[in-house]
Amino acid sequence: MEPTADAWSLTDAYLTEVLVGHDPALEAALAAQRNAGMPAIEVAPVAGKLLQLLARISGARRVLEIGTLGGYSTIWLARAVGPEGKVVTVEAEAANAAVARASIDAAGVGDRVDIRIGRGADVLPTLVGGFDLVFIDADKESNTIYLDWAAKLGHPGTVIVLDNIGREGEIVRDDSDDSKVIGTRDGLRMLGEDPRFDATALQTVGAKGWDGVALAVVL
Repeated sequence: MEPTADAWSLTDAYLTEVLVGHDPALEAALAAQRNAGMPAIEVAPVAGKLLQLLARISGARRVLEIGTLGGYSTIWLARAVGPEGKVVTVEAEAANAAVARASIDAAGVGDRVDIRIGRGADVLPTLVGGFDLVFIDADKESNTIYLDWAAKLGHPGTVIVLDNIGREGEIVRDDSDDSKVIGTRDGLRMLGEDPRFDATALQTVGAKGWDGVALAVVL
């Protein structure tokens, strides 16, 4: 099979079918998001499962998510932390947060999720630290702000996941005027240079196109 975008999507669908399967609560959350007119920019099912596994592998009980959208990835994380855990998720748009709240509650994990409404730069300074895992999936222009707060609100050993770092390969362009590319490059450079982090990144292909994810641990 030729390595085309269609082939990437078909492969993602196969991996989802074999390793993730069907999940009524998650599928309902996506349907609610679509019905509300939100963009289809949530993580793919295989990436949601990856987030869940990373939280479980790291033993995370307190998780911070920056960028709730419709609550799809939030449900994955809330399931991972267990009934004694807590997910604090930050969403800039109140309408999005309302849809997410309904979907999270319907999935049976509402008591584990605290949705904070507001811009990340405003909300993050109000939070109490001690997070075991931080998932960053919000405006790329603020990546360095979010990473700085992830380090401040974490502890040695905190896992950080920074989404959407591939940008269709545009991250190699130091002359790009795309603010999302510039913000992504700044975030990656911070992960490579800031002594608080030890990090790597992987480019990915799949249902979300040519993209990628950075993984870091707080030192």
